[in-house]
Amino acid sequence: MPADDSTSETIIVAETGLGRYQVEARVGNAAFLVDEPVAVGGLGSGPNPYNLLSAALGACKAMTIRLYANRKDWPLNRVQVNVRHKRADLAARDIFEADVTLEGDLDEAQRAKLMEIAGRCPVHQTLTRGADVHSVLLPTHVAPGGNPVEGPAHMICMEESCAD
Repeated sequence: MPADDSTSETIIVAETGLGRYQVEARVGNAAFLVDEPVAVGGLGSGPNPYNLLSAALGACKAMTIRLYANRKDWPLNRVQVNVRHKRADLAARDIFEADVTLEGDLDEAQRAKLMEIAGRCPVHQTLTRGADVHSVLLPTHVAPGGNPVEGPAHMICMEESCAD
């Protein structure tokens, strides 16, 4: 999928002014808090950024599996993905371990195919491929533009991942 403005999405993250680390993340009409645990000086009011990465990976795997199973009309009743994140130190590669549970009357070939599809989910691919991150400092007198923008990028990538 080519990167262009038609598939770009904008998430707005800004401090709330409460606690040391609490921020609000907004996308489309949804908003949620991101924070650090109380034990490290946060308010404990939301997931931390690494929790969000793990949640993104687990959600993407579950959603991509569901999309594929529905397309094949396979008897998948429920998907659950448990994700653990770990890293030895800041210079080490991060490790995400995902335990997938597939409930339903699936045969071994179907289960194997769904696990293959889980490995092709867009967030899994993003994490294993790596990403370029570009940051721009805006002048203080220039207000960052716009509203959060939801887009079809993830769904387009999931559909691409499910192509046989």
